[in-house]
Amino acid sequence: MADPSRLRPEDRADFEAVLHLALSTADIRDALRTDPTGRASVRLRAHVLAHADDITAAAGEPYRTYLTVRAAARQDAWRPAGSGSLLPALAVLTPLVAATSAGALLLLGCLLQIGDAPGPLPGSLVSAGWTLALVAAVSGLLSLGALLRSALGRRGAPTAGRVEQARLAWRQALLDRGMLPHLRRHLAPRPEPAITPCSPPDTLAPCPARARKDRTPCSD
Repeated sequence: MADPSRLRPEDRADFEAVLHLALSTADIRDALRTDPTGRASVRLRAHVLAHADDITAAAGEPYRTYLTVRAAARQDAWRPAGSGSLLPALAVLTPLVAATSAGALLLLGCLLQIGDAPGPLPGSLVSAGWTLALVAAVSGLLSLGALLRSALGRRGAPTAGRVEQARLAWRQALLDRGMLPHLRRHLAPRPEPAITPCSPPDTLAPCPARARKDRTPCSD
């Protein structure tokens, strides 16, 4: 499983946009102006892109939130195209077909009963019509419950606005916590190592003639 703090390839464009915004801040822009050739800016940009994962990790929590919200939104967007899309269609069509059939059978049975048609056919048509009417009522209630449940479920699903809000929150955290501190640390002047002065070599005073003759050590 990939590290959730590592920069995803699809988020590379957002990372480079934040880098461009950071390079345009006043202190970093002034620091880069000391190099009139522009090579410092190119080297700094290459350095930041090479350390993209480390900089992204500084804003790891907002980035993980953004990835979670985005993944949930994508999953919800693909859900209607799945294999379960036949059930909502049947839930809508069953009450309509049952109600239409019930109305037709009841009307035909009543007409036959009014016309004193012989045989059990009129009564059978009326009974079948009432049965289909009951099926239409039950299936209609079930369909209404399924629609309400689906609506409540989608209310908690991430929308495009929530995904964009999470994306902007991550970009701001990436700028404040990761990009600007990293650039400022990289551009900060490094202190030169302290140089300690060398102590003069010890000098020996010339020994007097008597001391040289006696070969006694000389004192300061």
